Amino acid sequence: MSFRPPPGQPPGAQQVPEPLTPPPAFIPPQPAPFRGDPRAIERCLFRFTYVWLVNGEQFWFFPVFIGTRSVAGFRWTGRSWRQTGFDLRLIFAFTCF
Repeated sequence: MSFRPPPGQPPGAQQVPEPLTPPPAFIPPQPAPFRGDPRAIERCLFRFTYVWLVNGEQFWFFPVFIGTRSVAGFRWTGRSWRQTGFDLRLIFAFTCF
């Protein structure tokens, strides 16, 4: 997936749509473990997504790109959004709003 640069920005530059607001102020209930197509998270592109990783980490995430084996976007630190990415195989469960 690629993004078009805004007017006045040089060709080839990418505009990554960072969320403008914090995520919801709650932690959703964890759904059943994620099994099946790792690209199922595509339905969560550009949506607030709560992610549980296989290592026990959990956090709000705002995905903006999904590759064949990885996902990239913004992770909520509790105060701000930070760009991040990780392997799709690390996802244990997720839910998006």
